[in-house]
Amino acid sequence: MDSNIAIDGQSGRKFYLDAPGDLRAGEEVVFLLSLHGGGSVGAWQRLYFPAFDYTEKYRLVIATPSAATKEPMRRWVAEADDQHLRNIVGYVFEKYGAGNIKSFWLVGHSQGGMTSNRLLESDFFSQRVDGWLSLSGGRIGPIELPASFFSPARAPLPPFPEGGPRPGKAVAPDCDISYIFASGEHEMVSLPQHSPWAEKYGAGPRIQLADVVDERPGQVYDTLREGSSTPAWGLAARPGTARVYVYPNARGGRLIADVVRLDKGHTEGLEPNITETLIKMMVAAPGGKATSGVRV
Repeated sequence: MDSNIAIDGQSGRKFYLDAPGDLRAGEEVVFLLSLHGGGSVGAWQRLYFPAFDYTEKYRLVIATPSAATKEPMRRWVAEADDQHLRNIVGYVFEKYGAGNIKSFWLVGHSQGGMTSNRLLESDFFSQRVDGWLSLSGGRIGPIELPASFFSPARAPLPPFPEGGPRPGKAVAPDCDISYIFASGEHEMVSLPQHSPWAEKYGAGPRIQLADVVDERPGQVYDTLREGSSTPAWGLAARPGTARVYVYPNARGGRLIADVVRLDKGHTEGLEPNITETLIKMMVAAPGGKATSGVRV
């Protein structure tokens, strides 16, 4: 694996860039732009969703930046970050060749997921992104968060800026993408049986695949609230089981899926087997926007 700290030449901001160490000239790759949640940083996100462990096996290029705004918590803000994120995309497309980007996925945890949702409202991202993996970062369609998610037993969440949406809600983007929603069981009241995104593509009723069982824990969790957290917010990292649902036969072969990590909340890092399962799904999904001639 080739793991470096890359630099956005326009802003001077650094970001993690992971890629296969044995990448050949002209080889196709899947590009992930991975965004941390509010109050976090790129280093934590990189361990929360440790896709870098699979760069060589699945030929991944992963960019993991940090937001600039720090008060009242570190979070993604359009004015401070969107140009930086566009610069990162340009950097990756130039370094590896736009014609070699098999597919481009936004990956976002919590406020990083909501930011991914917002980015898809822009022409720059909607014309380039092939898929969105929302890691507890909003589901297209209604979903209800339990009251314990906002429990006073732990330090309260700072207010979302500009009246922004809470993590449970996402807006259907006006573009064609594959979409995976992954969530902890305890951070939602229940998973809806239907998906508006699946309906858009005429997919069939959801089917449940085999559970994904992990005997090893994820690599990080919220240690700042250890001892005062709730199951909805998240406890210590530990082994687990994930249920995987897909909506089959979507037009264009689009991947549409819901993943529920049983007995988990908002902040436990993803375990290795469910991480790999999500990556396999993304790699197998259709791509091609980066090779369609859209200029960066």
